[in-house]
Amino acid sequence: MINTLGRHLRESMKSLARNTWMTIASVSAVMVTLLLVGTFLVIMFNLNNIATNIEKDVEIRVLIDVTANQEQRDQLKQQLESLPQVESVTFSSKDEELENLISSFGEEGEAFKLFEQENPLNDVFVIKTKNPEDTPSVAKKIEKFDHVSDVRYAEETVERLFKVVNIGRNIGIVLIIALVFTAMFLISNTIKVTIFARRREIEIMKLVGATNWFIRWPFFLEGLFLGVSGSIIPIIILIIIYKRFVEWANPYVQGSFIELLPLNPFLFQVSAILIFIGAFIGIWGSLMSVRKFLKV
Repeated sequence: MINTLGRHLRESMKSLARNTWMTIASVSAVMVTLLLVGTFLVIMFNLNNIATNIEKDVEIRVLIDVTANQEQRDQLKQQLESLPQVESVTFSSKDEELENLISSFGEEGEAFKLFEQENPLNDVFVIKTKNPEDTPSVAKKIEKFDHVSDVRYAEETVERLFKVVNIGRNIGIVLIIALVFTAMFLISNTIKVTIFARRREIEIMKLVGATNWFIRWPFFLEGLFLGVSGSIIPIIILIIIYKRFVEWANPYVQGSFIELLPLNPFLFQVSAILIFIGAFIGIWGSLMSVRKFLKV
């Protein structure tokens, strides 16, 4: 078996060497394609991470009616906790709300200290949902509860965020799929040229009893080599560029909701994905070509 595999490997290398320009063209095409795929993956994963961080901060603030007594507040809290989409309900007194308001404005917030004696704010229940996308529907339910003065959750911002994130993910997925199929097509064409050039040799091999899989193996290895080879340089380029970008960007985004994914293990994960995609499109392109043209 080892001798047979060695024979297949030698045949595939000879074929790649004989078709040097087609090999270079295919590897180059795969490199460009995987570089674009890798770039989209890096952007998508980081956008997804940023969106997840923002989603974690999405909360519903339920302003409690100032006329509600303690028993009514407890009943309201029980109602909120009974909602299946709700993960947690936290009470925030009006004094805590005023302190948060003052601190959020920095030095300008000192002006709000005038209200410490007669605090006009409401006590609040802060709600986190299990799924951030349930926030709008949960907020609408809560608006109908008794002893609720107002419900706030940055409606327009939250809904716009979910729309942008979903659109971005869908566009990225479509582009990646389109690029992968382009690379498959290019590798498939390279294998087709090789099979056409060796059609007499293949015909003789079949006449002396060689099985289809025995003939397919060199082409299988060719496709694997083309795909994996085409993934190496894009991986190196992405690692260098992303590392420098993170070093440049981190001082500007530090402390904000924008958090770039760390180099390790993120780049290793992207590298593994690109190698897998490269191997997959190489093997797939090879097998599809052989299946179509190996009818002699």
